[in-house]
Amino acid sequence: MKTIFERHNIKETPARNSILSVLKEAKNPLNYDQIREKMDIEMDKATFYRNIAKFEELGMVHKFEADDRKWYFELSTSVHAHFICDTCHKIICVDVTIGDVEGEVKSIVLKGTCKGCKR
Repeated sequence: MKTIFERHNIKETPARNSILSVLKEAKNPLNYDQIREKMDIEMDKATFYRNIAKFEELGMVHKFEADDRKWYFELSTSVHAHFICDTCHKIICVDVTIGDVEGEVKSIVLKGTCKGCKR
């Protein structure tokens, strides 16, 4: 973790460390409630969102809004799409080839029905 903070020239704090640890272990994007459940320290909502905003500003974390009107967060690794099932609302990360897009792509959201719900 220390190298992540050093690379982005940001001070390491228990709150920041806890948030990033949860996101590092996550297999899919998580919303505030899901992250809070997994954190090893208590933190108020304002502290959480202040740190998430700083991470986003530095390009450490990516966020997007899902159909449930909640923000989901994940570590910034590569540009990829998120598939959201209309039935169970599960979010799945999907690798895509973007091709020649002028500008910076920050979010790609695909919607449909997952294999489990389609059965």
